[in-house]
Amino acid sequence: MSENSILTKKSLDFLETYINNPSPTGFEVAGQKLWLSYLQPYIDTHYTDVYGTAVGVINPDAKYKVVLEAHADEISWFVHYITKEGFIYLRRNGGSDHQIAPSKRVNIHTKKGIVKAVFGWPAIHTRQEKEEAPSLKNIFLDCGASSKEEVESLGIHVGCVVTYEDTFSILNNNKFIGRALDNRIGGFMIAEVARLIHENADKLPFSLHLVNAVQEEIGLRGAEMISRRIKPNVAIITDVCHDTSTPMMDKIQQGDFKSGDGPVLTYGPAVQNNLLDYLIERAQKSEIPFQRMAVSRATGTDTDAFAFSAEGVPSALISLPLRYMHTTVEMCHQNDVENTIKLMYEAVKGLEANRDFSYF
Repeated sequence: MSENSILTKKSLDFLETYINNPSPTGFEVAGQKLWLSYLQPYIDTHYTDVYGTAVGVINPDAKYKVVLEAHADEISWFVHYITKEGFIYLRRNGGSDHQIAPSKRVNIHTKKGIVKAVFGWPAIHTRQEKEEAPSLKNIFLDCGASSKEEVESLGIHVGCVVTYEDTFSILNNNKFIGRALDNRIGGFMIAEVARLIHENADKLPFSLHLVNAVQEEIGLRGAEMISRRIKPNVAIITDVCHDTSTPMMDKIQQGDFKSGDGPVLTYGPAVQNNLLDYLIERAQKSEIPFQRMAVSRATGTDTDAFAFSAEGVPSALISLPLRYMHTTVEMCHQNDVENTIKLMYEAVKGLEANRDFSYF
């Protein structure tokens, strides 16, 4: 970590703990408790909804409401079918990648605690010349049991959630590696904005709601619910996008984005243009590097849920370039993390009370 880094040792310790803690879609509560515990010193109050979305609030009595939002959930698997021999077949919980599964170690979450298992796969010596590719039809878990009854005696049943074991690390001093950087790195970044506001004793003329939403990976559900409750005047969403500088990426299809070159600002129907122009202005004024993305119908992020809720909310998206999305080795550049935090902080700090982003 460089001497000029805005991240502290406490920040990075929290990031490691937060990334390593499982937070699968629909089962985010433990991660939300960690997040709120870290955020607590930097906010005035907090609340949650019935599905687990957590919100920290600064200056809660102000009528003008600004949202900084990320999503808390990670992709995972559900136990779907147990054979009489004790092998376990799965269904996706979110966009889990079947191709990376063979030979991975996993945790099966049960009422009795964690049960360890592995994705089994036939040895290379035994496979036919025309090999069968991994698919939902043939990937399976082996927890060391020899019958369905033995599996069930461990507390495993249909509906148990399954997460990968892989943990957080830092590569080459400036690359953050881990599963579920999509998008718990977003929850980390908005928490760091709250820390900077607190440490710099900034007085906000509006109410700032730091939203860590659930169930994004299966359709933006947490954001849909909480946007109706908050009814914000402005929403700035942070999520991840693809770093397309790695092999096997098609820049014509995916766009041209590179880790280390700054956060990505999105153009598209769900993005309110005046708010986007404001973010660009703040980035340029603060000399924060950024990249640009264009989307067609939707951003595919919680931006869509906030933008089109109630009477419509001026919304914008700040994305973090991410390598190897929806794998267990998602990778982002520390500089991008810091510049995304800086951009959100500068956007909040420069926003006057009752700013009207409407066109007319």
